Amino acid sequence: MRTLFVYLPYRKTLAEVNIYNKSTLIHFWEKHHQAKVPLQTWYKITEKAKWKNTNDVKKIYGSADAIGKNRMVFNIKGNDYRLIVAFNFQRKWVFIKFIGTHKEYDKIDASTI
Repeated sequence: MRTLFVYLPYRKTLAEVNIYNKSTLIHFWEKHHQAKVPLQTWYKITEKAKWKNTNDVKKIYGSADAIGKNRMVFNIKGNDYRLIVAFNFQRKWVFIKFIGTHKEYDKIDASTI
């Protein structure tokens, strides 16, 4: 049996995880320029991750906090910003629920947003 590999020039590497919705991050970093590089870094690490649960996430992001079963809060740029995501580990999906300043984060309920 032979394995055929196809080179796809428009996609350098295949993502392990689908992240919905990157445009949310882009709109945020257009307003908060200091968040651009940290959010891009988070995105690149996350889309290639092979996480099976929140404990796996904590191995990479030790300061991230689990909220409930499949939701986590990430500190972005030294805790200047907060990113809340919901995971579907089985399907390898990540849903961006909230990105905001620490002050904005204090006004929301992270478990229900």
